[in-house]
Amino acid sequence: MSISEFIELNRKSLLDDLFSLLRIQSISAKADHHQQMLDCANRWKELLLQGGVDSVDIYPTEGNPIVFAKKDINPQMPTVMVYGHYDVMPAEPLELWKTEPFEPQIIDGHIIGRGADDDKGQSFMHYAAFKYMMQEHCLPCNIHFLLEGEEEIGSPNLEAFCTTHKELLKADIILVSDTSMLSADKPSITTGLRGLAYWEIEVSSANRDLHSGIFGGAVANPINELCKIIARLQDEKGRILVPHFYDDVDIVSDSERQLIAATPFDAEEYKSSLGIDELHGEEGYSTLERTGIRPTLDLCGIWGGYTGEGSKTVLPAKAYAKLSCRLVPHQSFDRIAPLMQNYIAQIAPSYVKVKVTPLHGAEAYVCPINLPAYKAAEKAYEEVFGKRPLPVRRGGSIGVVAVFEKVLGIKSILMGFGLESDQIHSPNENYPLYMWKNGIKTIVAFYKNLTL
Repeated sequence: MSISEFIELNRKSLLDDLFSLLRIQSISAKADHHQQMLDCANRWKELLLQGGVDSVDIYPTEGNPIVFAKKDINPQMPTVMVYGHYDVMPAEPLELWKTEPFEPQIIDGHIIGRGADDDKGQSFMHYAAFKYMMQEHCLPCNIHFLLEGEEEIGSPNLEAFCTTHKELLKADIILVSDTSMLSADKPSITTGLRGLAYWEIEVSSANRDLHSGIFGGAVANPINELCKIIARLQDEKGRILVPHFYDDVDIVSDSERQLIAATPFDAEEYKSSLGIDELHGEEGYSTLERTGIRPTLDLCGIWGGYTGEGSKTVLPAKAYAKLSCRLVPHQSFDRIAPLMQNYIAQIAPSYVKVKVTPLHGAEAYVCPINLPAYKAAEKAYEEVFGKRPLPVRRGGSIGVVAVFEKVLGIKSILMGFGLESDQIHSPNENYPLYMWKNGIKTIVAFYKNLTL
């Protein structure tokens, strides 16, 4: 039976199993969802056992558990470890969803629901491919599965797990499907990811909210001062003003910049899809360079004072902001985090108190395109999509990929099948059924072409 026939014959049962995962509100950012995290880990255990693995263990951590499964057919054969994550982003703002975020549906050929793409839908493709190969007795190597529940909060406990379980996690290559392609008709394989540094800033003044008429002009307003601090983090050309921030930035060669320039990119289509009139970013770089090889700084949230209906003349006691930087190869989160903290402390005025708390970070990653496993992935994409995939660097971060290389010494192949239109991390997350099917087919083709 071909993989196409398998998918069609088992379409309903496969989607039912996927939907059983999507219904679980495994939101790692919310502490009160810990039971749902356990439920999702256990559901994955059930599915993997049904699929034919030899064993599944759920390992507790200081946060959410890690699911690890093994199917060993021959200790002398290569081992591929599949990585995925079962935690999802919060669904808010709920009022912008057209459907219930945790009641998955198929509408107009798209799976709709939180986690449909990121990363339950993409992880499930590996399970479906594995189930097919087990049924057809064509598994060409040992396959292990590692599924964690904290990727969306920076994988704070995974490095310790990898360090403790190095022997358990031995493998020749790691497959990760948590990235996207350029488009459905422009297949691509992610060869680089940016790192991440994330902080929360708190600015405080008086010991309580004050009447803005009585105290305004005499007491510093934390929101005003927070805005001034933020304005001094970046100049009008998009350069980050933190001293020594760029010291370790990887200088990309002219030949690689030419390769990036040759990547198909329609600026008008890009702007139209986002509903914007102009693109903006660091001066001297193209859009693809800005999102792939250059570091960035963004405010992810800002709040304080009164934001309810109507007016309230209040001078707030506190103001807050969430700040992130995407980092490039050679920039270390451990070095960048204190640089930001020290700079903000230096520019903060003495008449307010400022606290900067690092929340989490991740290192950047680059995958060589001459690895045998990369070549196998390249052939697999070409077989299924009809075009040789382009190697591209993407702007997102998957911290565990760098951890795997640092702690385990294993390279990862980023075989992502998401599309920009999937709206991951946003309301109405979706995943086209045809991409889900093609992803399963490509994974099977990868194993067929794999020679390690």
